[in-house]
Amino acid sequence: MDATYEYLVWLLPAAAEWPSWLVVALITALPALACFTFMSLGPLIYVYAERKISAFMQDRIGPNRVGPIGLLQTLADTIKLLFKEAIFPKKVDRKLFVIAPILVNVGAFMPFLVIPWGGRLQPADLNVGVFYVVAIASLSTVGLIMAGWASNNKYSLFGGMRSAAQIVSYEIPAMMILLVPVMIVGSLSLQDITMAQHGGLQNWFLFRYFPIMPVAFVVFFVAGLAEVNRAPFDIPEAESELVGGFHTEYSGFFFAMFFMAEYTEMFVLSATATVLFLGGYLAPHPVLQLLYLPFVGAVPMGWFWLWFKAWSLVFVMMWLRWTLPRSRVDQLMHIAWKVLLPIALVLVVVVGGLVLWPATANGFVWDRWVGWPLTLGLVGFLLYVMVRALQWSRRRAQELAAPARQAVTP
Repeated sequence: MDATYEYLVWLLPAAAEWPSWLVVALITALPALACFTFMSLGPLIYVYAERKISAFMQDRIGPNRVGPIGLLQTLADTIKLLFKEAIFPKKVDRKLFVIAPILVNVGAFMPFLVIPWGGRLQPADLNVGVFYVVAIASLSTVGLIMAGWASNNKYSLFGGMRSAAQIVSYEIPAMMILLVPVMIVGSLSLQDITMAQHGGLQNWFLFRYFPIMPVAFVVFFVAGLAEVNRAPFDIPEAESELVGGFHTEYSGFFFAMFFMAEYTEMFVLSATATVLFLGGYLAPHPVLQLLYLPFVGAVPMGWFWLWFKAWSLVFVMMWLRWTLPRSRVDQLMHIAWKVLLPIALVLVVVVGGLVLWPATANGFVWDRWVGWPLTLGLVGFLLYVMVRALQWSRRRAQELAAPARQAVTP
């Protein structure tokens, strides 16, 4: 509240003389308005970005007609969906049919309440922030099951049951991995977890206790992909098997609400992973935490670093969707129960023992000299391999298309 008042006075110096009731109303409404605007406009950007990324990977152009370079295409689609009729099939449970997409969006949007964008730029710093994110995100599962059941459609019901089995299964290893940074810090507050990683890149949890924490990050990210129904774990809405899964019978803006929730959950997952493993709003070097502008002075850049790191992980999610094939149901359950869960159990036990051992309370001795450079090297190598594979596939596609072009040329 004090930080919001200081920002308000900085923007509008005359606000210091306004009535107290007006100031309280403004400092209460401004953060809510900012969060609502970001959550509402975010999916428009995510959908456009995914369309362009998938087009690039498949050697297509992507949206390019509505607005400059197609920037207004997603907005046009949103307006179209707003004015389309919402169709209710026969014998559906209308109340549950309408409540389901609302509940899914509540579970996707409410975690923004505890995400820290800066030292004092956070809607609410709950001392149980990690527990709050896990609990609220579980509402989406109820919404998906509700949508499948209320639709009175076998495909929708299968999709709802699949989503329940998938999300509940992958929540277990994901929540166990959440215990790893919580044990290291000794707090459930996302602000405390972020501040425990201050001091630069080498202090981020991803680069400590090498190679334990990199494995924990991968397990959490893979489990998160399954929780947000992203490929290769998108079997609840597999169009090749279930037409559209739990949202088969939805149309108009009700249909759009499911995808708005999915893309919002992608950012929430990425932001949570950023806070837990990548330093949150902290810069790679303390010097980069502030931006000095003429006539303005020092501007905090925490919001930029959180947004940049989270968007990098969102990009990886989109990359994986257009790279990997969809997993079968049995493969998906095998990964959850026989791969990720044993690894998560081992990591929790090992990190718990290391935290209790005073000699390794702040990480291994070699983390500062070997751990974080080696982790960065592995990440860079993987990115290099993926880029080279993409370049090779595009070049190969052009070579295969060349004879066809020559055959049609008169």
